[in-house]
Amino acid sequence: MNLALWIITAVLAAAYILGGAGKLITPKERIAAFGPSAAWTEDWSAGGVKAIGAFEVLGGLGLVLPAVLGVAPVLVPVAGVGLMLVMVGAAVVRFRRGEVKLMVVDLVYLVLLAFVVWGRFVAEPFTG
Repeated sequence: MNLALWIITAVLAAAYILGGAGKLITPKERIAAFGPSAAWTEDWSAGGVKAIGAFEVLGGLGLVLPAVLGVAPVLVPVAGVGLMLVMVGAAVVRFRRGEVKLMVVDLVYLVLLAFVVWGRFVAEPFTG
């Protein structure tokens, strides 16, 4: 179980750190040009897109750094909860925009994050 949690956590952390960094360094107009999966940027200001990127990078780092460094590892599932809130927001935006197929991807991320949160709070919590 611990190995599965680490693998899923590492994959999620990489996805959020890379995706969030992309939102931080790429202008909103270039993100929107990526196609239908980035059409959501029409609903957000450039600052809003950057804020989402910052939350994703911080959440991704929060999924791994506390456990790796051994400093307040309880923050791992807390970061997971924060990213779950981001994904609920993403799913709501996709639903409002009628992007149901893309919303499924957001829900998959949400389920994986819920597994990590449950795993680190209940099944395999870090012990100090």
